[in-house]
This record gives sequence, structure tokens and C-alpha cells, in this order.
Amino acid sequence: MIFIVVKFETRPEWAERWPDLVAEFTEGTRAEDGNLWFEWSRSLANPAEYVLVEAFRDADAGRAHVTSAHFEKAMAELPRALAATPKIISQTIDATGWSEMGEMTVA
Repeated sequence: MIFIVVKFETRPEWAERWPDLVAEFTEGTRAEDGNLWFEWSRSLANPAEYVLVEAFRDADAGRAHVTSAHFEKAMAELPRALAATPKIISQTIDATGWSEMGEMTVA
């Protein structure tokens, strides 16, 4: 799978509105056949920073994502709300989903 983490630092005036701004992009991506997950979190240390954790089945699914209309629209619209260029880690890994954490067991 392709496993991706992206950090988005919003402008202060967009910090509370970010989830609304990315709602259409999120919905469109989650509906893609090859999307495994597309989850947003907000930083506890910096309330202007949102972290996106996403995964795609394979390279074909990743290519379909970055050539989709909702991706292209988001790339055109999101920069107005950002304070800096997003930071990304994108790796192809040998996995098909989440595994349980070995260091902790919850009964």
C-alpha cells in the first residue's frame, strides 16, 4: 500500500474552518475504489496544524487519486488557507491495513 502522512499548517483565520474547506475533498477521496483510509486529526501542540493520514491500495490507486477532479480542485483551493507548503511523508509499504500494537493489549 501507499501510506501517506501530510501536515497542513493553516492560517489562523482558517484554523476553525479547515474541516469545512476540506469536506468535499475528503468525501471524494473516501469514495475512491482504491482508498483505504483518509483521516484528519488536529495537532494538540499547534491548533492551526491538521494532520492527514491516508492510504491507497497500490500505485494505480494513488495515480487515480492525484488525477481525480476532487484532488485537482483541492490543490487549487486549499493554498489560500495555508500558512506554509504542506509537509509530507509518502512511502510504499508491505501492508494491507492496520495491525494491532504489540507493546500494548487492551482486554
